[in-house]
Amino acid sequence: MFIKSDELMELPPINTRYKLGPKITDEQLAFLEAYGFVHFEGVASRDEVQGIISELDRIESEWVLEKRSSINGIPLFWGKDDKGKKFLQRFAFTSRHSNFISEFVRHDRFEPIRLLVGEDARIGEDEKDGVVVNRYMNVPESIHPRLGWHTDGLRDLCYLRMPQRMLNIGLHLDDCDTYNGGLRLIPGTHRQNFMSMCFKKPYFIDHRSDDEEICVTTKAGDLTIHDGRLWHRVARSKLYGQDSLRRTMFVPYLTGPYEPKSSGSKTPIYHHIGVAMRAAKSMIKQVMTRRDRLIQGE
Repeated sequence: MFIKSDELMELPPINTRYKLGPKITDEQLAFLEAYGFVHFEGVASRDEVQGIISELDRIESEWVLEKRSSINGIPLFWGKDDKGKKFLQRFAFTSRHSNFISEFVRHDRFEPIRLLVGEDARIGEDEKDGVVVNRYMNVPESIHPRLGWHTDGLRDLCYLRMPQRMLNIGLHLDDCDTYNGGLRLIPGTHRQNFMSMCFKKPYFIDHRSDDEEICVTTKAGDLTIHDGRLWHRVARSKLYGQDSLRRTMFVPYLTGPYEPKSSGSKTPIYHHIGVAMRAAKSMIKQVMTRRDRLIQGE
């Protein structure tokens, strides 16, 4: 356990949900510092959530016609849905292709979150991967049915240095309970030492449950903040097809030098590795499918 017992006595229960107000309260900050995450309910209205989803569907349709494979050097993750239709599972720079989403992420209600990251923090709509949307679906040809255990400090660890605090701000677009997969995290592990962050679990390939993990159950419109140094994963839904669909929009709040991406930007090396890994997984899946059909005499 990475949380001290005296802290647990002072904090509210770990499943506490807060309301996002004009500022982050001392209790909310203490909760985040101790557990490594904090959950705000009802930050977006149902109409706003539906508006974002409609924009995602529109953008996907346009990028299918354009045969887009990347945006500003960042690969798009294409899989297939339960009907075998091309299905975009990771959007990049989403707000730059939707005025509705851009205006939403810049709404005044998010000012307390910006200040939590830093006085000089900005929304990186043109930096890193921009506003990202992940769509998980449990179907055979999905490339994103789940995501294995990891921390977000892998790049820093490769340079043998401890990652600094990095906050992931995720807006949840679907109701999600433990049965439908969802975000699993191990509270307090943002305080772990170097060896634990490197070797506690095999990065991305370990999908096993952990005795200390919790599931962050959300309603559409909820917002969560979690420290990227936490061990976390996305579990596979026990539902199938459209019923298993889980969508989350991540808004990047950045400090430091302004580093915009453009159509001429190069693809980062870690994305090249990711593309190769997904291609390898797809090939292995095809081989296994053919083998099973041969065994069954098809």
